[in-house]
Amino acid sequence: MPIFDPTAHQTHASRGFAEFAVGEVFRAPSRTMTEGVFAAFQAASGDNHPIHYDRAYLARLGHRDLMAHGYQTLIQAAIGASPLAHQMGEALIGFIAQSSRFLAPVHCGDTLYPAFEITDLTRQATTGVMTVAVTIHNQDGVLVCDGSQSYLMRL
Repeated sequence: MPIFDPTAHQTHASRGFAEFAVGEVFRAPSRTMTEGVFAAFQAASGDNHPIHYDRAYLARLGHRDLMAHGYQTLIQAAIGASPLAHQMGEALIGFIAQSSRFLAPVHCGDTLYPAFEITDLTRQATTGVMTVAVTIHNQDGVLVCDGSQSYLMRL
């Protein structure tokens, strides 16, 4: 019987910095913003504004359901949930920069579709920086969040 090697247990083949190309697109699985996601984010963030959990308050303001925190939407763009981070493998050193815009509300029950497009690969002496454009659309095709993220990688 073969001996199990946990270092060989990978979901995607790893790629080095030089093997990535500007224009490549990586998609994370879709995620529906359930009441459980809202409760977990509220507990983790401590944000208790009624716009995130009080349906009567939201109805008075004309909203159809609970509204997601901006960061609750943004965390759907964690590359660790996409093939990109797995392909970066051990070359990934760390997450070094992020910017975002919140363009449309996200409500409880919405399904989000995160995507990452490599926009820049800057080679340095011993490391490289990969920059990706981030987009998050909802089930209706509305762009609800966009921005960029940068990652430091070993060469």
